[in-house]
Amino acid sequence: MLLSPSILAADLADLKGAVELCARGGADLIHVDVMDGHFVPNLTIGLPVIRALKKRTDLPMEVHLMVSNPDRLLDDYLEAGAAWLSVHWEAADHLDRTLNRIRQAGAKAGVALNPATPVEVLLDILPATDYVMLMSVNPGFAGQPFLPYVVEKARRLRDMAHRAGSQLTIAMDGGVGPGTIRQVVGAGVDLCVAGSAVFGADDPAAAMKELRRLAEMESG
Repeated sequence: MLLSPSILAADLADLKGAVELCARGGADLIHVDVMDGHFVPNLTIGLPVIRALKKRTDLPMEVHLMVSNPDRLLDDYLEAGAAWLSVHWEAADHLDRTLNRIRQAGAKAGVALNPATPVEVLLDILPATDYVMLMSVNPGFAGQPFLPYVVEKARRLRDMAHRAGSQLTIAMDGGVGPGTIRQVVGAGVDLCVAGSAVFGADDPAAAMKELRRLAEMESG
């Protein structure tokens, strides 16, 4: 299981400290939510912050574009240091072209799905997709409760990828914490994004290690 703490839930006045905590806690990636105030209601982290963080950590940046018309931003975020970059199926007009642009830049190409979007919409695009980010909350706000029905979506996506012979990485974002991570991993999720469960804890580094312990109990 890969763990990607979401710095949107961290102290935004101390993001340098947040990425240091991620390294100390054994994180594999750093999840960065980019919101445009249009596709989702909020505005969040932009290019200058990602460039600054890139200089202060060796952990790969896993950037989630929650924006309308993501194509206009791809090159900038790839140049800023995104090692993994996901766009929303609901926002990308020409998804095949978008994913191939990300791959050609040397990054992993991902598709994010809102909770109500069925995984079956991705059947024909799986060969161009490195990972799928299943939203287990409605995107736009941190700290929302986990939507249990997304677990079944993960199972269906794992089965679909297996039948297609795809080495797809399945990620889940939203409400993943000590009470949900075992069922998430048990459904076939490879990458867990955790925000409040990490940065809302008294000891974020210890919280990351506990999440990994719980995940490993489920995965055997």
